[in-house]
Amino acid sequence: MMDVRTTQALLYLDGVSVSFDGFRALNNLSLVMDPGEMRAIIGPNGAGKTTMMDVITGKTRPDEGDVMFQGRHDLTALDESAIATLGIGRKFQKPTVFESHTVEDNLLLALDGERGVIGNLLHRLSGAERDRLDEILSIVKLKDRREELAANLSHGQKQWLEIGMLLAQDPALLLVDEPVAGMTDAETAETAELLRRINETHSVVVVEHDMTFVRDLGVKVTVLHEGSVLAEGSLDQVSANERVVEVYLGR
Repeated sequence: MMDVRTTQALLYLDGVSVSFDGFRALNNLSLVMDPGEMRAIIGPNGAGKTTMMDVITGKTRPDEGDVMFQGRHDLTALDESAIATLGIGRKFQKPTVFESHTVEDNLLLALDGERGVIGNLLHRLSGAERDRLDEILSIVKLKDRREELAANLSHGQKQWLEIGMLLAQDPALLLVDEPVAGMTDAETAETAELLRRINETHSVVVVEHDMTFVRDLGVKVTVLHEGSVLAEGSLDQVSANERVVEVYLGR
């Protein structure tokens, strides 16, 4: 059971195992993340990165282990919508934006509120909401594209818009899956800057394969392998680990 010292953690996974048809996707995985932290998760395909995100968001129930959020919420006992309401937001690898709507309308649709689609678009923004919208547009580098249709954005800009839509819901923890896949080098560098800015006010977990990008983030790295934590530390520390080189970086 949880010991009191762990309750300060934002996210606490202990002894988490998940099996699918006899395959152990997670094998006694333990991970602790502090409030306000940004953490990069790396590792080979099949290491358990996606399953870990699925467990945190309630999509997959672990066979065993503790998964706690903010020291008091047992995520294994909650469904996906309850976990989202608690303040855990997830961005999948492929961007899903409303292409026939403008950039600004995409963000309006995502702004935290129970008004429904039409209600959100017809809703007159308060001053505070307008300020929030401007702030998000500025963070995701789309202020000058706000009136453009989302369909006209580059792949990288669509990723930024979707990160903005996640930010509009103001989750305490953002889970971001391979945000720079398919981006140009310039967009990749800008995405690192964007996530660092988001991390000033939000906790972030980033799953990524691009080591240049992970270096740009400059955060603690957790390396997963065969469903367990293989190494943890700065990118330089884990890159110097012989096992990490052998199973992942050496490829």
